[in-house]
Amino acid sequence: MAEAAGLYYETHGSADAPPLILSSGLGGSATYWAPNLPALAAHFRVIAYDHRGTGRSDRALADTISVEDMASDMIALMDALGIGRAHCIGHALGGAIGVETAIRTGRIDRLVVINGWRLLSPHTRRCFAARLALLHGAGERAFLEAQPLFLYPPDWIAAHDEELTADLEHHLAAFPGVETMAKRIAAVQAYAPCPAGLSTLEKLLVIATRDDFLVPFATALDLAQPVAHARTATFDWGGHACNVTDPDNFNRVVLKFLRS
Repeated sequence: MAEAAGLYYETHGSADAPPLILSSGLGGSATYWAPNLPALAAHFRVIAYDHRGTGRSDRALADTISVEDMASDMIALMDALGIGRAHCIGHALGGAIGVETAIRTGRIDRLVVINGWRLLSPHTRRCFAARLALLHGAGERAFLEAQPLFLYPPDWIAAHDEELTADLEHHLAAFPGVETMAKRIAAVQAYAPCPAGLSTLEKLLVIATRDDFLVPFATALDLAQPVAHARTATFDWGGHACNVTDPDNFNRVVLKFLRS
């Protein structure tokens, strides 16, 4: 088990390749990127990590946490691994962490944000309110049983029902707890990147999926609006976790941007 700055991390690919940091969404786990690792590691030194408070990382958290705190963790991980600059791919919350790190340090070269936001949609806030009600009222199992509804398209869920059911016990065993998940959702809802800082980003790819149930398509695309040379890629299908449901298309689009 590799650990630095209290964070579990794993590396894939050649140590001589350009570094690429992967930061997942609300779940915070490095395992989220499993469908993408082989393609990305063929070209980059990939570093995937568990967010603080989740997975195999340090589970201790302050009374309140913020996306800014999570960006500090990414910076600390880069420092501990001797990485001066890196590319970054972030999914939703992970994208916000990448944005904040890029704004604060200028050490992120090419940044990919999957179904992220500049201003969180009222629709997304309603989704989080429903998820919190499940978490506090019905418990962790109900929260996790409902989670695929927010991540994947209905037809993908139907086709992978047995797999999702089998994975439930694993997710329950790894769940960070009600208090930690509530803190993470609060951090998501409180974050909005500095508009002036956003405008300084130079190499940004925003990916938006039309059938994302959690983050509306227009909200995801809006993140690119203040960035003069931002690129956008739209997926017609794939849901919130399009890198999982449509990995071949995702890998192709992302590699083209990262290697351009």
